[in-house]
Amino acid sequence: MKGLRFFRTIQMKLIVIYVLLILFAMQLIGIYFIKAMETSFMNNFSESLNNQALYLADLVRPVLLDNQEGRIGLEEGNPTTDALNETVNNWYKVSNVDIQIIDSTGTIISASEQYPRSIIGQKNTQQVVSRALQNIKDKDNERVLTDVDGKRKKVMAMPVTSENRVIGAVYIVSSMEEIYSTINRVNRIFLSGILIALALTALLGVILAHTITSPIKEITRQVTSVAKGDFDRQVKVWGHDEIGQLSQAFNDMTDRLKEALSVNEEEKEKLASVLTNMSDGVIATDDTDRVIVINRRAREMLQLQDKPADGKSLFELLGLPKRLALPESRTEEINKLIEIRPPDAEEGRKVRVTFTPIHRREVGTTGSIVVLQDVTEQEEIEQSRREFVANVSHELRTPLTTIKSYLEALGDGALEDKQLAKRFVGVTRNEAERMIRLVTDLLHLSRLDSKQAMLNKEKVEVSEMLDEVADRFSFQLQQRSIAIEIKIGEGTSPIQLDRDKIDQVLDNLVSNSIKYTPDGGKIGITAEKNEVSHSLDITVEDNGIGIPKKDIDRIFERFYRVDKARSRNMGGTGLGLSIAREIIKAHGGSIRLDSEYNHGTQVTFSLPYLEEGGEAV
Repeated sequence: MKGLRFFRTIQMKLIVIYVLLILFAMQLIGIYFIKAMETSFMNNFSESLNNQALYLADLVRPVLLDNQEGRIGLEEGNPTTDALNETVNNWYKVSNVDIQIIDSTGTIISASEQYPRSIIGQKNTQQVVSRALQNIKDKDNERVLTDVDGKRKKVMAMPVTSENRVIGAVYIVSSMEEIYSTINRVNRIFLSGILIALALTALLGVILAHTITSPIKEITRQVTSVAKGDFDRQVKVWGHDEIGQLSQAFNDMTDRLKEALSVNEEEKEKLASVLTNMSDGVIATDDTDRVIVINRRAREMLQLQDKPADGKSLFELLGLPKRLALPESRTEEINKLIEIRPPDAEEGRKVRVTFTPIHRREVGTTGSIVVLQDVTEQEEIEQSRREFVANVSHELRTPLTTIKSYLEALGDGALEDKQLAKRFVGVTRNEAERMIRLVTDLLHLSRLDSKQAMLNKEKVEVSEMLDEVADRFSFQLQQRSIAIEIKIGEGTSPIQLDRDKIDQVLDNLVSNSIKYTPDGGKIGITAEKNEVSHSLDITVEDNGIGIPKKDIDRIFERFYRVDKARSRNMGGTGLGLSIAREIIKAHGGSIRLDSEYNHGTQVTFSLPYLEEGGEAV
């Protein structure tokens, strides 16, 4: 498998290409060389035969003239014939060519010794001889024949002329095997040279390809390392050629990529940190409205802490019909106020949902960013503000209406009746004092809300403080035959607090207990140190009419009354418990109320023990 992989490498391709180019070039050169060599050999051979034929023609011309005139015969023993035969045989021995001397009639009058003697006097009917006797000089006078023994031979017929007439011909047959053997030897030498050259070329190609592919392999290894996240390695630059420039460019790219990824990771961590710690919920969806990113706050709002959300439909999570949540074309930001109520929750949460589409050039909308803002408290505050304004308006309008009506009655003549006028003036004074109390409580609450109410803390004995509270209400307690009992727990030590404001809290709680406890009832005040929370717990309880369970959660709201008509007739403004809660919160404590209808009420507030520097013990 590794070998097959090698044949697919650039190095092998370069070697093959280099060898093929050399092979192709040498093939062209070889073909041209062999053809040129073969043509040269053949031309030289033909020219040599032609020269021999011309020379023989000059030698045998006198003999053929004498034969033409009939002065000689073909019989042996004739001196002229013997001389001709000796000349032909000597020529054969020197040049190793077969020779026939032919007269004008095509009769053979002499032949070299390899021919049988019986051939003398016979006619040579070959075409080349016939054309030569006709003095037709063209390439047809030369032919290449293959003998019965498989050897190739060159045949030539040269006409012998005298005074522009043909008196005979010289017929020459020469073997070409030596020429072809020489050509084959040259071909073998050339082929061996090609093979040696190809081997050297392949070796040189391996070396050259290695010099090219080695830096490329190094770059490939570096690319693999970069793909795995290792940006510390550098490619060695071997030179200033194209590969060296590529190596340098890759090193620069690696450095910039490392820096870019570092910046990207940093920005990603910042974004993840921002998303995680945002007070608003954030959900990212794809183009099919499937959740791809959701932060922790959104999970808390949707009660998905331990449940997977990725891949789920956004509108299923929000509990909204899709087409009611978003229109078909999402081109701008959309705000909706919805109520989310998890299955196990008693009350829902009001959430403002902002849908912002994500656009990509040439693609369109590819998803949405959904921001969830929990506006439950804002809505409750806004509702409380509206109720507060309405309650203040109502609380002020009632005494003002009473004052106005009584003043109009006095102006209409009731002033003349001293007894009636005195009663009207008393009612007017009471309503005015009621308004003063209301405004005073509102100013007090305003200062507490705006943190303008300064606490003048001092060390106070708890038992002394509670005894003084009981003394302030002793007259009312005696009138109603209500018993009061004060208990101080063991280990209760003095505590740092604002005595006036805590007295105001105790007065409010005791006053409420007296108001809503029937004659002959009982009120208890208990103070003890809580060792666990290092605080002072003071409890005021009674056995009065109590508070219905449905009203307990709202009892500390401003202007909230369980029995509005009775509370107003008793002179209450509905702000006492609200003021008490704010005073306790300003001390760093807490207050709670427990009650059972027709069985009494218990209010407990805790104040932390502080060191001299103001820190909790």
